[in-house]
Amino acid sequence: MSKVRIGVVGCGAIFPTHADAIRRIPAAELAAVYDVVPERTRAAAERYGCHGARSLEELLAMVDAVDVCVPSGLHAEVGLAAARAGKHVLTEKPIDTTMAKAKRLVEGCEEAGVRLGVISQHRFANDIRAARSAVQGGVLGPMVAGDVYIKWFRTQVYYDSGDWRGTWELDGGGCLINQGVHYIDMLQWIMGPVKAVRACCRTMAHRIEVEDVANALLEFESGAVGVLQGSTSCFPGFAERLELHGRHGTIVVEGDIAKVWEIWEDPETDCSKYGRGVACQPTPNLHAHGSAKEIPDDPTAKWGEQHRMQIEDFCQAVLENREPLLTGRMALEPLRVILAVYESSRRGGERVELEEIA
Repeated sequence: MSKVRIGVVGCGAIFPTHADAIRRIPAAELAAVYDVVPERTRAAAERYGCHGARSLEELLAMVDAVDVCVPSGLHAEVGLAAARAGKHVLTEKPIDTTMAKAKRLVEGCEEAGVRLGVISQHRFANDIRAARSAVQGGVLGPMVAGDVYIKWFRTQVYYDSGDWRGTWELDGGGCLINQGVHYIDMLQWIMGPVKAVRACCRTMAHRIEVEDVANALLEFESGAVGVLQGSTSCFPGFAERLELHGRHGTIVVEGDIAKVWEIWEDPETDCSKYGRGVACQPTPNLHAHGSAKEIPDDPTAKWGEQHRMQIEDFCQAVLENREPLLTGRMALEPLRVILAVYESSRRGGERVELEEIA
């Protein structure tokens, strides 16, 4: 096999991002598409010059791997059907909406001997990777806090555009599991496992059954603490913000670009008596991989490029018979954090340990 023949299941809003990415990968071929709405299948097949399957079974007979772009609560169902047919599986985030379904998908792919990848494209951004290397390498010293803010804006029209959006059954929740899952994954990937949460979730601005505002306090296994804020009610919407604070430095990433990279170069001999706050802000001094630089024009931060990078890694994993960089088992962890937040909110903000979310 020199190319991975990919079939995309689900031709909704995220489909063009995946299809465009696949067409830019030398090791991939967009072989077929399928959607339960026949008109979508026909339109996608015509636009991308591939086969429009009339059923999932027809698509499975034509491909080596399936790219699952259906509503979140159907990811495991479609993925398991593909695995049973001997096809490798790549699914959009989240892996699914419950731990039970997500684990069934992971175990089903393992039993079938096929690869399973889950989209979390921000892991492929240069500055996100550099930030993780700095934290994991001790550049910031012992970690004190890790915070993430996902303050987006979505209109009621957005939620009304699909009967699955904003539902517990098929969306799995609201602003956290749909929009926030990416940066929740970044936070735990960089800071390490979350031990416990205390949370409050509310529906404030939309006619939906799930949360559009969420706040949580996090305790990490390392002893560090954190804040998680997510919303789809913050007009006009803001770039995701990741703050990483260690005893010897701070990194702040917004929209996948490092905006602050401050390292306390010599904490043993620095003669600053009291430190500084808002009355005395530091001069901007960004570092990448240890050297000062200006804010970059980072090609990996452009929309669609990170999807291409992750899908290409998945294809290479299939061709090289190895695990993709983000496996199904890895994708269980951000889901566990989100479900713990929901459980804490249901209990009125009680502390919930992640080991309770089985």
